[in-house]
Amino acid sequence: MTKVTDHGGGVRSIEVPIPDNPLGHTLVYVVDTDRGAVLIDTGWDDPTSWDTLAEGLTACGTSVAEVHGVVITHHHPDHHGLSGKVREASGAWLAMHAADASIVRRTRENRPERWFAYMTAKLTAAGAPEEHVAPLRGARSSTFPGFSPALPDREIVPGELLELPGRRLRAIWTPGHTPGHVCLHLEEAHPAQLPGNGRLFSGDHLLPEITPHIGLYEDPDDATVTDPLGDYLDSLERVGRLAPAEVLPAHQYAFADAPSRVGELLTHHEDRLTGLLTLLSAPLTPWQLAERMEWNRPWEQIPYGSRNIAVSEAEAHVRRLVKLGRAEAVTGSDPVTYVAV
Repeated sequence: MTKVTDHGGGVRSIEVPIPDNPLGHTLVYVVDTDRGAVLIDTGWDDPTSWDTLAEGLTACGTSVAEVHGVVITHHHPDHHGLSGKVREASGAWLAMHAADASIVRRTRENRPERWFAYMTAKLTAAGAPEEHVAPLRGARSSTFPGFSPALPDREIVPGELLELPGRRLRAIWTPGHTPGHVCLHLEEAHPAQLPGNGRLFSGDHLLPEITPHIGLYEDPDDATVTDPLGDYLDSLERVGRLAPAEVLPAHQYAFADAPSRVGELLTHHEDRLTGLLTLLSAPLTPWQLAERMEWNRPWEQIPYGSRNIAVSEAEAHVRRLVKLGRAEAVTGSDPVTYVAV
């Protein structure tokens, strides 16, 4: 059965399933406004997920056709996947931060083969072995099916209130998990009068038990070296200072004491950076680092796609060390290796 939770104060959540994924589901939030329901995220584009979302909206006393707007915390398909279908069924507006909208635009405009070539070059530069890179060489869209996510028609501007009649929902830019990730601060008293500063829809930025992935989302035409982990840590500290009474995340469950969870995540990443410095006592490529880092399972058991994500996260951490002056690239190394300073 579709699970709907009433969080009070005109806010409910629907557990929308993610097919074949250990996360299980995305929590899609339904916020009542004077113009009708506004959704925060929509869930994965899958027939079962769509049916669950529709059933959940009915249980909330509304329907897909009556949705007034959709606010996307970030572009990942378990959050943004059904947005286009919701808009088609309701005429709702769709809002996203410009940085993630740019990624959606590139996804729609570029042929899959270009991305395969780009990923081949990135993985080769990171030191991936040929047997890992080989499936991407000359790959076609039929080999790795893609998708065409919906383009937003509104831009979320950090610091501004969103146009939700009768509600005060302010956007907070929290890059790191993606460049345009946003949290949404409901600047209203907690319905149960919990102490704190309103409620925070945290997307994937702040989760009660999961450490969000920090990876790289780069434009093949832009050579800028980004620092997504640094962005994430800065964003975490800002959310911690906000001290909401309750956090409403996109996965798992609602929780209180955001500053405590922020502290745990800051400590986790500092410990990880310290561990990487130990590994970098000798020069290593990002791939070799990823092989040696601690994950939720041994490297040999990590699936192909997840290894790409792991290497991306390893490189994000190395970039933070380089920016802090604690590591550097070895001159002339190819593929590039890094060593502790």
